[in-house]
Formats: sequence, C-alpha cells, structure tokens
Amino acid sequence: HIYRALEIADEFYSKPDIYYDINQTDPAVFGTTTHNLMPVDGIHELFNKCSEKKYSIFINDILTTSIDYMIGLRSVLPNAKIVNFEDDGEGILKADLVFNALYSQDDLPQVKAGEKYYIAGKTFMFYEPIHINEKVENVFISFGGADPQNYSDRLLNIISSDEYKDYKFTVVLGRAKNNVQELLEYNKFNNIDVMYDVNNMPELMSKCDIGITSRGRTGYELAILGIPSISMAQNKREEKHEVIKGTLDMYLKMSKSGRKHYQDMLLMHDLRNGRKRVMNLIKGL
Repeated sequence: HIYRALEIADEFYSKPDIYYDINQTDPAVFGTTTHNLMPVDGIHELFNKCSEKKYSIFINDILTTSIDYMIGLRSVLPNAKIVNFEDDGEGILKADLVFNALYSQDDLPQVKAGEKYYIAGKTFMFYEPIHINEKVENVFISFGGADPQNYSDRLLNIISSDEYKDYKFTVVLGRAKNNVQELLEYNKFNNIDVMYDVNNMPELMSKCDIGITSRGRTGYELAILGIPSISMAQNKREEKHEVIKGTLDMYLKMSKSGRKHYQDMLLMHDLRNGRKRVMNLIKGL
C-alpha cells in the first residue's frame, strides 16, 4: 500500500499530503521521500485535519473501508471526490471511484477491477522482457513487503540444501518482514544472495530465469518482465513443504519451450499502461 501511495503521489503536479496512522505505521517504511508525510493518532485526528484542509480529492489505500468510516469522511469532506484502492470493504459503496487491481470484477459502476488498473513502478518501464535461456540457472524469490506466511524462510530452508548448489538464488525481503537478520545469515551460502529492502528490483529480476512470489504486486512485476513464475497465496492455508519443493523442482527442470510458452501468456496482458488509465480516471472525476 505504501509503495503504491508513493507512486500515485508522484503523478500529481502538486505535493499531496500522505497521512499515516502512528499506531499502525512506522514512518521509516516510507523510505526517502519528498512528499508531505502527515502522522495522525487514529481516525478522529485524521477527520479533524481533513475538515481543516478541505481537500478536493482524497485517496484511501487502507485495504478495507467500512461504511461508517466513509460516511465520517464524507461529513468532513463534503465536496471531495473519494477514491479507494484495493478495498474489499463495504465502504466501496460510498466511494466515487475504486481500483481493485488484485481482485476480480465487481458489478458496481464505480469499481474498476483487474490487471488493467495495476500501477507498475516507474523503473519497470525501462526494462524489456527477459530472454528465455536454454536452462534455468538464476532464480528470483520475493514475497512482498511482509510475507506473513514466512514463505521466504521456508524457501531458504529448501534451497540451502546441497541439492540446489548448482543454481543461483536471489532472495529479496521486504520492508515489513520480521526476522530479517536471521534470514540474512543464509548469505553464507555461495549460491544464495539475500537482500533487504532493495531499490533496484527490476534490475535483480531481469537477471533471473524464473521467479517465486506471492499473488500481489511482485507477481505483476515479474509478469511485466515476462518471467515464468510460481505464485503462492498469502491469505490461504499455507502450502505443504512437499508441494513447494515439488513445484520448484519442476520449474528448475522446465524446458526452454515450456518457459517461453509461459512468457508469451504473461506478455499478452497489458500491465504497462495501468498507471495512465488510473490517473486519467482520477483526473476525470
């Protein structure tokens, strides 16, 4: 959510205020930014600030909005257009516009759902899809910002065995991952490179033959670069060890034509122009 908030903020020709709840978010997670970061102590203080500021556009990127929250927001910003991102709550009924790139289509007219509305990071626009090599040699692994199912830990445990010594693994841990120091210990293996909070994600991805990720932003990023990928859901019952290992082994041994087939399927989807579609709709409110 924070990555996207910063990407959207960059698209406005003014410096938008970015509010965050001090009870839930450490400002360090925003990294280095020139945008106005506005700490608030809960919703009550947020509403007080909004009633003073009188914004004309207000964007929520908080996952789930309630009807009560949206009614309260409307009461302090009666003339504002309200836009919600990745919202699976009832609050979408009270929004002017909702973008749910990771969710399936909704029959509400204000809801724009699916991959067409994914906002790719600007740096990904500078990279072409990868070349499919004869054999898999390099593997990219990342499970987003937090990795609540600890899939990074489990993959590292698997790939640190001697069986995988001929492959090179790049593992990226997100800003909100727990036990980072413990996982950085895997750098002692010559074929494993564990990194934390990187800023050159497309550069790292583009050097790999396959990817392993969760079903979120990182999955779309791998798709933009045409990288055949294994995707695991973070919000469902965790995958069994044998299933993870078996799927990894299948991808490592997959033929060039098999991987090219997956790449062609990925590149059929237009993920590069979502930013333009989203901003045009917001500006058209």
